[in-house]
Amino acid sequence: MLAAAGQSARNAMQRELTAALGTVGATHVRFLFGFPFALIFLAVVLAATGSPLPDLPAAFWPWVLLGAGAQILSTALMLAAMNDRSFVVTIVYTKTEVIQAAVFGLLFLGDPLTLPILVAILVATAGVVLMSLKGAAPVQGGLRPTLLGLCSGAMLALSVTGYRGAILALAHPDFVLAATFSLAVGLVLQSALLTLYLALWDPAVLGAIARAWRPSLFAGFMGALASEFWFLAFALTSAANVRTLGLVEVLFAQAISFFVFKQRTTRREACGMAMIVVGVVLLIWAQ
Repeated sequence: MLAAAGQSARNAMQRELTAALGTVGATHVRFLFGFPFALIFLAVVLAATGSPLPDLPAAFWPWVLLGAGAQILSTALMLAAMNDRSFVVTIVYTKTEVIQAAVFGLLFLGDPLTLPILVAILVATAGVVLMSLKGAAPVQGGLRPTLLGLCSGAMLALSVTGYRGAILALAHPDFVLAATFSLAVGLVLQSALLTLYLALWDPAVLGAIARAWRPSLFAGFMGALASEFWFLAFALTSAANVRTLGLVEVLFAQAISFFVFKQRTTRREACGMAMIVVGVVLLIWAQ
């Protein structure tokens, strides 16, 4: 719940930064200004526990690279979709990741998928689909934002699977340290990769990011804080469970969309949100 709330605030700030920084620049903000906070989180955990840094098995690196790379693509696709479609509906498209995360978790990590959990996922995802359908009305922005949002969800499903795999690969007895360490490594990798890309292909964006450091700092902090709670949850249970509960972000996104961006919600979208809530309640009951 805390992760979903923080992520909604970060998404709203990134959406505002896209106009000034472009899609890649706004994507980079969450990583470049987020990794210092992730390192602070790690330092606090190390000081509180008195534990050394965990050993790094070879299996850790493929998982964390998958998580980091897929998340970069997911964020860029999401921000591109937000340029063409309302904030809340774009967030809904990305939530198609839940079913894909359940499948990836079962195939790659052996995470169990019981019938009650599957029903909860399907009900919540049906709400996502209902919000996406526009009947005879023309889809705002055409097919492009829909495809961008759905692809963003697919990349996010791969990302959360990769990050949970990285946390499990550490096999550390302290789940807080394992999660926080994995987050710090992931954000450092993402910051380095995108900084190198922009330095080679669009250095002007780096200058624009530096000039927009005040709002970027807030977006980075909220992104790192949200990710910290996501990672703690991934250390405790399957990505499908975590991301299904995380669908409450749609409700937070709706509030932001209404009060900040002044975007109205249709009756169909409201019904879809109700189904998402029912799916989340079923998931909690299934646990």
